[in-house]
Parts: sequence; C-alpha cells; structure tokens
Amino acid sequence: MIIFRYLAGSVLSNTLGVTAILMLVVVSSRFVKYLAEAATGKLDASVLFAVIAFRLPGFLELVLPLAFFLSVLLAYGQLYVESEMTVLHACGLSQKKLIFHTLAVAALVASIVASLSLVVSPSGFVRVQELFTVQMQRGELESLTPGRFYNLQEGKGVTYAEEISADGRLGEVFLAQVSGEDESARGMAIVVAREGFSSKSDATGERYLVLEEGRRIQGIPGRGDFQITSFDVYGQRLASIKPSDLYQDIDAVSSSTLLGSDRGDYRAALQWRLSLPVLVMVVALMAVPLSRTNPRQGRFARILPAVLLYVIYLLALNAARGAVEEGAALGSLAMAGVHAVFLGIALVLVVINSGWRPPWRRPRLAVAP
Repeated sequence: MIIFRYLAGSVLSNTLGVTAILMLVVVSSRFVKYLAEAATGKLDASVLFAVIAFRLPGFLELVLPLAFFLSVLLAYGQLYVESEMTVLHACGLSQKKLIFHTLAVAALVASIVASLSLVVSPSGFVRVQELFTVQMQRGELESLTPGRFYNLQEGKGVTYAEEISADGRLGEVFLAQVSGEDESARGMAIVVAREGFSSKSDATGERYLVLEEGRRIQGIPGRGDFQITSFDVYGQRLASIKPSDLYQDIDAVSSSTLLGSDRGDYRAALQWRLSLPVLVMVVALMAVPLSRTNPRQGRFARILPAVLLYVIYLLALNAARGAVEEGAALGSLAMAGVHAVFLGIALVLVVINSGWRPPWRRPRLAVAP
C-alpha cells in the first residue's frame, strides 16, 4: 500500500503539472482565435472569458489522456534513472504489480475523462452554442465600435461611425458598398450621413440601417459620371440571419440523445466520447514498458517514440470516427478495432519488457566437446 501511494502520488503530481502546461497552450491558442473574432466584430469582447470557461471541459477531456500518458513516462522514467525502481523491484514489486498499480490510477483518470466527455463537456458546449447564437442574432450594427471600420453584408460593404450613443444611435456615419460581379463594370456607392440607427420591419422582420441627413455618391471608379443624391432619410437593408447559419455543434448534443439516434455522425460522436476513457487505460498499459530506460540514457530517452505512438493512436481513432460518420462498411466496429490493435501493441511491449525473447534471439549455451 505504501508503494502504491508513492507511485500514485508521483504520477498524479506529474499529471497535474503536465495538464496545467498543456491547458495553458491550448487555452492561449483558442483565446487568440476568439480575440481575433472579437476584433472583427463577430464576437462581443464581454463574452470571451465566458466562452473560454465553458470550453474548458472540452479542452480538458482531450488534454488529460496525453498528460497522464506523459506523466507515467516521466515519473517511472525518473525512478529508473535514479535506480529507485530497481530498489522497488528488489522489495517485491513485480512488473505485474506495477501494471496493476498503474491501471488503478488510470481508472481514476479514466472516470474523470468519462464524466467530462459524456456529461460535463456537452453541457459546456450547449452554453457556448447559446452564446454564439446570441452573437450571430445581434445583427451587424450591434457589434460596431466607434472609430473603426467594419464589414457589412458578408464583405460587400464597409461602415464606419464616429460616435455611438448609449441608445445605439450612430453619429457621422460612413457607408461604402460594391455592386456588380464584373470587375470592369463594378460600381460603388458611398453614403455619408449625420446620424443613423438600426430599425426592424414589423411586417417582414428584416433589419435596416436608417440614415438621416446625408448624401449618396454612386458610380464606377475611373469614370466621371457619378450621381450625387442628397437625402433626409435613407434606408439600407442589412443581411439577415438564417436558422441554418446559426452556430451548431454536434458536441453540444447530450449523450442520451446520441445513444438513441441512428445517424452516422451521432453514432460517431458517441463512440468518440466512449473512446476517450478507453484511450486512457490503453496508453497507461503502454506507458509502463515504454518508461523503462537505462540510467545512462535519461528519462527522456523514450519520450519521442512514445509520443509518436500516441499520435498514431489518436489519428487512427479520428480516421475511424470519419468512417463511422460516412457509414462505411464495418464502420461501427472501426473504433473498437483501433483500440484492439493498440491494446495488442501494449501487451506485446509488456511481454517484451518482462524478459521474454523469441527463440532465435535467446542465448545459446555452449556445449563442451
């Protein structure tokens, strides 16, 4: 029991450290992406931290298996380098007991990953989906910031407002639009107005940018036949949001819904969620023989080949998920087959690490004449 607590403490402490580092990298990269969307007006800056917080379980369910795998390699590798593992073996810790101890800790980590992938992460994705849906339904004007240019009508127009009041009225508005597909005859319309505001039609539900007291200049660049029109009120229809354009993610579907569905993508998502805890158990079994190293080599000697093996495992699972989504023959067994293959690889590594050698590699005894 003392040895188990010692090994479990070493592995779990390393898992926490590696998880923190990997999460920092993942969250930082994702935060930069969301920050870029906020800078272009697609996302309100006030919801950035909320989106990241709700995405944390989804990040953690992917990071934790890799972090645990690396932690077993690092913790046991350190024990081999410092000859502590030799002392533990001399005290009665066999390889079988070492594997059982490791799988016991892996079962704890796998239960955490299972709860994240099956329950917590989908709930977080639901909240993220709600936030993104609200952001897309705000309309194009609600995301404006005074003193900055923004795209309108999916890139077909540009708008600028010098001031924006508390009630949403725009001051000193600039609007530029491009019309026509032929570049040689592509026209441009520029509108400048003293004030503007957003309006919604009660009859059609469409949104408009209503400008007051301004001028509209229309023509083709390079020609002199521009039309200049002064107006008191000018309305410009804004792009409408279709239900199909709203943020949708299969990761937000609950596991119970996935379980009762015959859709290929739903079955693939459910199998992926179930595969993550299985992944933890298999890589834990692989990590025990891979962590064994010579004190002269150092504990990082087998990190690179072990990580490559993990990457191949993950890529194979992703390929199997794609086969399930496409409804390929035997696709439903693809993920189970990938787990079986890498479980076999883990068992082969365990057998080799136990000292077994094929007959052609066994030393031959010299026979005296």
